[in-house]
Amino acid sequence: MSVEKNEQIIRKLYQLAEDQKIQEFVDMFTPDGVFVDYSINKEYRGAEIGRTVEVYAAAFPDMHRETYKYYSVGDTVSVELSLNGTHKGPLKLPMGTIPPTGKKMSTPCSDVFHIENGKVKSFHCYPMGTIILEQLGVLENLHSVLQK
Repeated sequence: MSVEKNEQIIRKLYQLAEDQKIQEFVDMFTPDGVFVDYSINKEYRGAEIGRTVEVYAAAFPDMHRETYKYYSVGDTVSVELSLNGTHKGPLKLPMGTIPPTGKKMSTPCSDVFHIENGKVKSFHCYPMGTIILEQLGVLENLHSVLQK
């Protein structure tokens, strides 16, 4: 598939996440596709692929992914972006939940996608988790903020 076509696939995937169209987001993946969120070291497959979009949408209802640069080689697309939003809902993490802080975040992120036959085979997301926690004002006192 062409570099331009692969970039269009990723732009559409981001738009579906922005629009919170979870099933359509999931449908963009191959049947054996995987989404890995490295900030929490969690892997999602099948219907669970949309889980991170749901979690971020609940915590940051105004979530916006600002893409800066696309790099494409063959069937691999890498994207420099930032995750932006206001923390108005619970942020569910594997170690507990951070209640809303009302603070804004604008966090650097890098995503790497592997495309196979017009669908996403793998999506490796590298958000800067410590920066998110620092911008929410909870990094220094994380253990007392988490609700189990």
